[in-house]
Formats: sequence, C-alpha cells, structure tokens
Amino acid sequence: MHYISNILFAILLVIGIGFFTKNVKKLIRNIKLGKDIDRSDNSSQRWKNMTNVALGQSKMVRRPVAGILHIIVYLGFIIINIEVIEIIIDGLFGTHRVFAFAGGLYNFLIGSFEILAFLVFISVIIFWIRRMIIRIPRFWNKEMTSWPKNDALNILYFEMVLMSLFLIMNAADQNLQLLGADHYIKAGAFPISKHIAGWLPQNIDTLIIIERAAWWIHIIGIFIFLNYLYYSKHLHVLLAFPNTYYANLNPIGKLNNLESVTNEVKMMLDPNADPYAVPEETETDEVPEKFGASDVVDLNWVQLMNAYTCTECGRCTSVCPANQTGKELSPRAIMMKTRDRIEEVGKNIDLNGTFKEDEKSLFTTISNEEIWACTSCNACVEECPVEIDPLSIIVDLRRYLVMEQSSAPQELNMMFTNIENNGAPWQYNQMDRLNWKDE
Repeated sequence: MHYISNILFAILLVIGIGFFTKNVKKLIRNIKLGKDIDRSDNSSQRWKNMTNVALGQSKMVRRPVAGILHIIVYLGFIIINIEVIEIIIDGLFGTHRVFAFAGGLYNFLIGSFEILAFLVFISVIIFWIRRMIIRIPRFWNKEMTSWPKNDALNILYFEMVLMSLFLIMNAADQNLQLLGADHYIKAGAFPISKHIAGWLPQNIDTLIIIERAAWWIHIIGIFIFLNYLYYSKHLHVLLAFPNTYYANLNPIGKLNNLESVTNEVKMMLDPNADPYAVPEETETDEVPEKFGASDVVDLNWVQLMNAYTCTECGRCTSVCPANQTGKELSPRAIMMKTRDRIEEVGKNIDLNGTFKEDEKSLFTTISNEEIWACTSCNACVEECPVEIDPLSIIVDLRRYLVMEQSSAPQELNMMFTNIENNGAPWQYNQMDRLNWKDE
C-alpha cells in the first residue's frame, strides 16, 4: 500500500511528459511547414540578442510597470520550478524534502522560493487589475475576444492557484515539523507561509491531509500548465529564446529581395547576357517559385515560429500608426490569424496524413484592407518584446497580390504605370523632370 502513491505519481509523470513531448513534436512539424531560410550567420550577435532580449527582458522594461511585474513573474516561474525537481524525486521514491541535507543552502532556497511566490501572487493580481478593472485599451481590441481574452485570464488564475498551493503546502509542512510528525523532517525556512500556518488546525492527521492535498494538486497543476502551453499564447515561455536567437539582424527597414527577381535584373543588366538564350533543361519539371505568400507554407519557418511566439500583449498594435488612425490593421491580429491558419493546416495533416487542399488561405481571414493599411514603418517590429516581425508577413502577402494576382490599390497601379512610362512615380514626361529648377 505504501507504494501506491509512488506508482500513481509515476503514471501521472509519464502521461504529463508524454503528452507534452507529443505536442512539442507537433509544434516542430508545424513550424517546419515553412520554407527554409538561413539564419546561422553571426552566431555571437545572435547569442547576445537572445541573452539581452529573452533572458534579460531588455525590451519589456521600456514600459516599466508591466516590465518589472513581468520580470518578477518570469523569475518566479524559472526559479520556483527548481523545486519541481525535488517534488518529482519525492513523488517517485516516497521521500520527503530529499535535498534537506544541503542544510543552510536548502533553507535559503526554500525561503527565497516563498518570497518569490508571494511577489508573483501580488504581481499576478496587479496584472488582473490592469486587464479587468483599469481595462488598458490594448487588451480590449476587437481581436481580443473569446479564447484570446480567456486564455490570458486562465494563466493568471493558474498562477494564483499554484502560488497559493505552494505556500499552503509549506505552511502545513512547517506545523507538522513543529508537532514532530513522522516523516516530516525539520528543514526549510518559511518567511511567508509561517503567517499562514497559524490559520491551519494543529491536528496532525488534518495537517497531513492538507499538506498532501496541496502537494498533489500543486504538481498536477504544474503538469496541466505544462501541457496547456501548446494551446496558449504563453508558448512564448519556451519559444522566446529561439525566436530572439533567429531574429532578423539586418537594419530595420531593409527588405529582402526575391532571388528570382534579383537574378532576372542581373541578367537584364549584364551586357554579355544573351536575351534569346533558352533556359537549361532540368531533369525534373520544377514548379516555379511563387512570388510572395498566399498561405502559411509560402512563409519561411522563422515567420511561422514568430506566429507561435506571439504573446498577444498588443504592444505592436498600440504603436501602429495605421491602427491608431482607425484603420483595420492590427499587427497582433496578423500574427494571431497566421497562427490559427498554421494550426488549421496542422490539423488537416493529422486527419489526412498529408495536406489536403481545403480552398482556404491566409487571405481567408486577413483582408486586403489590413494588408494595404500598413505603412511599413516597422514600429511593430521595434516594439515587440520578443523580436517578432509582423511586417515581413504583410510584405509577402502584398507581393503575392501584386506579382501573382496583379491586384493592387488604384494608387499603386498609377505609380507602377508612371514608373514604366516615365521612369518615376510622378506623371511627368522625363524631359520635364528638371523644369522645377527654372521656377
């Protein structure tokens, strides 16, 4: 009978880790649906970028209140979960506070975890107040309905419950240590939970029930949270690091050129090129590369990882000049719709073994009005705390509309015509372009 709880914990551990592993494999597969792109250059700068932005939270603190609170929650998430290692060992082998032999260091760690847990709890309450009472506008854009809104709240409630259970578990444990209960060795410092301990009953049997219940619910909650990440915007907890490492290091505003177009221009400018040369035959009939992107498989894998990394914080949308002037565009919505489409394609593959045409694309949910409202100012890219690049997706969608569908706003078509006829965007004859100097 003594080993039943250990067996149950082992089963729970295998299920939790197994389901998480399955979701990670699915995530990697979905990201690899994107086209290949080489981001292996300048590794030292990439490591520095990841350290500063993902680990150091350098872009978060540009807005000090949210930034400092986020750092507290972030540190709490990372540091407090070190104790999960001890919980897993205790759960598998029936020990209790297996690392207590560390003595003073162990006491310091437990005390630090408690202080952090309390600070996380307070920070999460402030986050909830900002979202639900102060109602900061970027949390209430029209795309933040139903699941996106509930997802953010679910995580806040998760954190409150997990931190509360951690402190209640320690409070009961402290009382059991003082009462000399079997199996509860004297170990740990309890600067926060000691204030809760006085509210608990002083009966050993009741305290054991409270301590064990808090322990089990706490670890089950951690496993649920771990597997909830895949379905949540909080996947950035894991993806922020690779996303900042593989971020675009080129100067903001520098757009990439399509290789096929670049080669065509080079040939046109090459005085030795034969304009009547027949292209070399290939062994296989290659499908010409599409200009731009109409669906997620036309984007590169970094752009798809961007979509999964999006925290839906709305900082990008809050600084977008198009959105601020009442246009349809929301950079956050672009990333959310891209991620939704990736998931849709992934489920299609799960169902059919391979992708079966469903007559949908990114244009099913992203309107032309959104795409053409963008001013290409890069404010969204500059503001994003995890280096997401919504503009690159918008540019690829535009390229598809113009170069594949010949679909562009009238103003752009007039400009294209003028460039073709006059060599300039304006409707002036080339012979008249210097007339301004005589005025």
